[in-house]
Amino acid sequence: MNEFDILIIGSGPGGYVAAVRASQLGMKAAVIEKAETGGICLNWGCIPTKALLKSAQVLDYARHASDYGINAGEAPSPDFGAVITRSRGVADAMSKGVQYLFKKHNIPVINGFGRLKGAGTVEVEATDGTRESYSAKHIIIATGARSRELPNLKQDGRKIIGYREAMSLPELPASMVVVGSGAIGSEFAGFYRSMGTEVTLVEFMPRLLPLEDEEVSRTLERAFRKAKMKIMTGSSVEKVDTSGERCLVTVKTPKGEVQVETDVVLSAVGITPNIEGIGLEESGVKTDRGKIVVDEFYRTSVEGVYAIGDVVPGPALAHVASAEAIVCVEKIAGHAPEPVDYGNIPGCTYTTPEVASCGMSEETAREAGIETKTGKFMFMASGKASAAGAREGFVKLVFNAADDRLIGGHMIGMNVTEMISSIVTARRMGATAQDLIRSIHPHPTMSEGIMEAAAAALGVAIHG
Repeated sequence: MNEFDILIIGSGPGGYVAAVRASQLGMKAAVIEKAETGGICLNWGCIPTKALLKSAQVLDYARHASDYGINAGEAPSPDFGAVITRSRGVADAMSKGVQYLFKKHNIPVINGFGRLKGAGTVEVEATDGTRESYSAKHIIIATGARSRELPNLKQDGRKIIGYREAMSLPELPASMVVVGSGAIGSEFAGFYRSMGTEVTLVEFMPRLLPLEDEEVSRTLERAFRKAKMKIMTGSSVEKVDTSGERCLVTVKTPKGEVQVETDVVLSAVGITPNIEGIGLEESGVKTDRGKIVVDEFYRTSVEGVYAIGDVVPGPALAHVASAEAIVCVEKIAGHAPEPVDYGNIPGCTYTTPEVASCGMSEETAREAGIETKTGKFMFMASGKASAAGAREGFVKLVFNAADDRLIGGHMIGMNVTEMISSIVTARRMGATAQDLIRSIHPHPTMSEGIMEAAAAALGVAIHG
């Protein structure tokens, strides 16, 4: 009863996908999970945050109903408790969906904390302290990550919080300082500002979303400032005094130190892989800089032990973990999967406006010695964007000047997170600017911007 072909520690988007794929390939799989089925993404990350952001978007539409010729009556206001409740309901439904998948594929879930006991064995400690061992020829570590803590920004769950607490605050704070403007920080900053919270966003780097195209970053900053959010770039939080009723935040800025008084501080400075206490050192699994060392098929230094997702090097994204899971399991099953192409991973930030990107930017291409052709289409020239009242943003495409092949795509605007997958596919297929131009895009859509940007790169744009 305790023997399996594959044991997977963690049931997030890496773990549950690995289990389902293993079952599809005829292997007997089981998942070990210490908390909620579906992991952080489904319960405290990707899914519930999008539910919160949808509520914010609906509120924004209601506030601007008159712009669309609609008389909505009294000024709308959020029921913060109901917003949080809806978000938790969405997360619970998705978690039940993963439970259904496990039942459908006859995958048992072993509840408890999994710990490696050498190759082939995992000891599971239940909540009551009892321990039981399970064996498998193949063990996949998919334990995910948690909110990173800085020494001068220790989270207490009340005044200094992480993303998990930010999704379930008991009441709407009047003010908030958000530290870090990556995807998590920017999304929460936008959400709470829409709800009515006075938000100060502090970013150590010179611009918001520092990993994105510079022009995209500037556009998002303008949108945030227009929403009356206070932005402090090139700045760092030096200390937070929580001894009083409110937090006193000391921020080091290019112009000197300033103090910001606020109700809550949200630390969004990144994540830390969950690799402590799971038996890595005892089992001889090598790590480097806090992550598990793996090869292109996610094999660790110990035969029969694998690792995927946030615990290994690479982008800490749900869709990356799922892709790694499939490659890992198919290799175990004796197939010949193609390794994940980390140069062709889409990144999405669900702010208003949305941000999406894939591949190289003009700057990274230049650093790599690649001469480029760049085309841009502004959404203000889009009929669909104008009709939707969302003319902000653009599509920017980067091509290799040597052969006109697409090497990068960068977008900011309404629904661009739904458009970026076409860039991923085009790059994978080696598409050129002409390929995109000759692929007829439907009108009127935001996606026409892709065709127009490609045309702009060759100097033949019609509407740009």
